Amino acid sequence: MSAVALAAWYKKLKMHWLTIVFPIAVVLETATRLWLSSRQITAVRAHRNAVPEMFRGQIELADQQKAADYTVARVALNRLATLFEGVLKLLLTLGGGIALADALWRHSGLQEPWRGALMVGSVFLVLQLAALPFALWRTFKVEARFGFNRMSVPLFALDVGKQLLLAALLGGPLLLMALTLMDHGGTWWWLWAFGLWLVWTFGLTWAAPRFIAPLFNKFSPLADGALKQRVESLLERCGFSARGGVYVMDGSLRSAHGNAYFTGIGRNKRIVFFDTLLARIEAPEIEAVLAHELGHFRLHHIRQRLAAMVFMGLCALALLAWAARRPELYGALGVPVPSSAAALLLFTLVVPVFVFFTTPIASWWSRRQEAAADAFAAAHADAGNLITALVKLFRDNATTLTPDRIHSSFFDSHPPAVERIALLNAMRT
Repeated sequence: MSAVALAAWYKKLKMHWLTIVFPIAVVLETATRLWLSSRQITAVRAHRNAVPEMFRGQIELADQQKAADYTVARVALNRLATLFEGVLKLLLTLGGGIALADALWRHSGLQEPWRGALMVGSVFLVLQLAALPFALWRTFKVEARFGFNRMSVPLFALDVGKQLLLAALLGGPLLLMALTLMDHGGTWWWLWAFGLWLVWTFGLTWAAPRFIAPLFNKFSPLADGALKQRVESLLERCGFSARGGVYVMDGSLRSAHGNAYFTGIGRNKRIVFFDTLLARIEAPEIEAVLAHELGHFRLHHIRQRLAAMVFMGLCALALLAWAARRPELYGALGVPVPSSAAALLLFTLVVPVFVFFTTPIASWWSRRQEAAADAFAAAHADAGNLITALVKLFRDNATTLTPDRIHSSFFDSHPPAVERIALLNAMRT
C-alpha cells in the first residue's frame, strides 16, 4: 500500500470507540507515570538531608544524600523515556507505523509466515533501537556518575548484539510457529499456541542457567568452604535441594550493584551470588539473605507466580484470538489490512497500556510475599543478620530509604525499607 493510498484510507476512516479510548488510555498511563514520578522526586528530595531515625548510626548522611540524588537521576531519565514511549505507541498504531511496515514487507514478495515474522521482527527492532539511547544514558551517565557502572562501550555493544541474536534464534522459530497456527490452526489455534508457549517457556527456563547465562557472565562454583558448608546446612534445614549447585557470578564485570538469585528448574536449578555481594556482607548475613530466598520456594511463592503467569498467558491468547477475528479493531488502531502479524503487534502494544492500571495489585501481592519470606528467614536464620545485610545492601546500592508512599504502593515489589526493617525488628522480640 502506497503512502497516497494510506492517506486516502485515513480520510475514509470511520471513528471506532477504540480509536478514541486507546489514545486516552495512553495519555492517562503517561500522565499517571509522570505524576507518580513527580511525587517520588519530591518525597526523596524532601528527606535528602536527614537519615531516618531507624537507620541513624548505620547509614551516614552522605549515603542518604547519594541515594536521594541517584533515585532522582534515575526517575528523571525514566520520565523522558515515559514520554517518548507514549508518543511511539501512538505513532506505531494510529500514526500508521505498523501499517507502513506491513506495506513495505508486502512488496518483498515473501510468503507467510516469513513475511509476517520479518514484519514483527522489524518493528521490534525499531523498538529496541528507540530504547537504546536511554539505556546508554542510564549506563554511561547515571550509573557511571554514582560509581556503579563498570561496563565498557565495547562490552555494552557486545551484550546488545548477543541479545538481538538470541532473540532471533530463540524467538524466531516460536514466532513462525505462532503465525502458522494463527493462519492455519482453526478456531482453537490459541490452545495449540498456548501449549507451544508453555513448552518454549519451560524449556528456556531449564536451559538458561547452563547454556544462555554463561554467554554473558562467568559462573564459578562457590569456593569458600566455610560459606559453602553454611549454605548447604541451611538448604538441608529448609528441605531444599539445589542439584545444579551454588555459584558465584562475576557481576562486577558490569556493575557495582550486589544481588543473589535462584534460577532454572530440575537438575539445572542453581543458587547464584554476585561476587559484589559476597565482597560486602559476612557469611551469617549471606545465610540470612539466602534464607529469605528459600522462603519463596518453601512458601510456594514460585509456584503461585508460575500459576499466575500460565493463567494470564492463557487469557492473553484467548483475548488475542477473539480480537484477531475482528477486522474493525485493526482499522480502529491504524492498520487497514488485517493480518496475523499485525494482530500480534497491536496486541503487544495496546494491551499493556490497559494492564498498566492493575500494577498496584501485582505490587501488593509481591510485597505480601516478600514480607512472608522475611518471616521465613527470621525463623530459619537470624533476623538480626538479615537486617544488617539489608542495611548494607540499601547503602551500597544507593536505595532510597524515603520513597513516596503512593509511588511505592504502585510500583514497589518489596516493602519500603523502613517498614521492612521495622517488621524484622518486631520478629526479634
